Amino acid sequence: MNIEVNYKNKKKYKPKYPIRQPWFLTWLIRFLSGILLIGKPHRIEKVNVEGLKPPYILLSNHMYFIDFELAAKATYPHRLHNVVSIDGFYRRPFLLELIGAICTRKFTMDLHLVRSIRKVTKRGDVLCMYPEARYSPCGVTSYIPDAIGRLVKQNGVPVVTIVHHGNYLHTPFWNYRKKRKVPMHTVMTQLLTAEQVQEMTPEAITAAIREGLQYNEYKYQKENGILVTEPFRAEGLHKVLYQCPHCKTESQMDSKGAEIFCKHCGKRWTLNEDGSLSANEGETEFSHVPDWFAWERKQVEEQILSGTYSFEDEVEVYSLPRCWKFETLGKGKLTHRPGEGFVLTGEYNGAEYRIQRTPIQTNSLHIEYDYCYIKPFDCVDISTENDSFYCYPKKENVVTKLAFATEILYLQQEAKLLASRNKE
Repeated sequence: MNIEVNYKNKKKYKPKYPIRQPWFLTWLIRFLSGILLIGKPHRIEKVNVEGLKPPYILLSNHMYFIDFELAAKATYPHRLHNVVSIDGFYRRPFLLELIGAICTRKFTMDLHLVRSIRKVTKRGDVLCMYPEARYSPCGVTSYIPDAIGRLVKQNGVPVVTIVHHGNYLHTPFWNYRKKRKVPMHTVMTQLLTAEQVQEMTPEAITAAIREGLQYNEYKYQKENGILVTEPFRAEGLHKVLYQCPHCKTESQMDSKGAEIFCKHCGKRWTLNEDGSLSANEGETEFSHVPDWFAWERKQVEEQILSGTYSFEDEVEVYSLPRCWKFETLGKGKLTHRPGEGFVLTGEYNGAEYRIQRTPIQTNSLHIEYDYCYIKPFDCVDISTENDSFYCYPKKENVVTKLAFATEILYLQQEAKLLASRNKE
């Protein structure tokens, strides 16, 4: 059972239905996007979009803020309404509402969002959303929920994908403060027509979307002969590759310059200019970054299956019940276990609070490696339908593992529920 935080100001942010973006703002957004893209080599390729007109749903992969600029350029002159998480509305809700953005809290059951999307498509505009709901941690496709097919089916409009290549290499999530000189290539494709959406089942639509949003930035880099020559190119990569494949120790990886290394056993790897990895000495366990990443996920899955997975730590907690101010809640305790999911407990304003999100309530986890709005350290966001809690663990380099465990536990619970329904 949840016990809400005893805020002095009891009001919570209530999202509004999106207004229709004024035409002059559509032009202004396109103009400003063009300015921001100056000096960043990019090209936009359009596939199967002849005669395509709004309304349609635009589904994009997500690397960094530059994705919004490229999407605005690709869809101009049509009105584009973006789904944005509440921290994107932080200190600027009026501006985001003015351009028709839709506010939501990540990985929650948001019926207001569903209704807002329907309003946009019924008006005849473009609705843009990022079904992975996070920046890509490793440059490969993340979990895309089954609900996306049902959402598309309800709206009955064409589905267009926009897959950005090079954005991750230019601004990796694990070190976004240091940009790299990498050309960007955006591919905009009409994946399904309105007629196909009408004929297909939600499950088939979801499968088509998952296939249409497949990407692997390291494979793309290799195939296109892209070299990242910056000497700092590996700095921050240890936040994604947190477990040493040589000694199997977790959370003891670090990085500097073009190298990633284990502080426990001392083994070092070099991230080469072509994106491949090579061990400085001995065997190269993984030459492909996503393979190392996938191996880590497998380790977490095995821990869960064997019953050895558990997380508990003291955390520093900040919350965002409204858009204007992060509330400092002080110290708290965060646990994550297979049976109960996330449980966050603490005390604020003379009263205890308890926030729980069971495995079936949270299909993915919002993590940050260098959160610009609060403090530049690793944190996780545990959101409910009307509040968001940004938790900074005391333990180092654990948030990527928590993200893996969240998805694995959700998929296990979903499979159990499906099996139970089939028996009935």
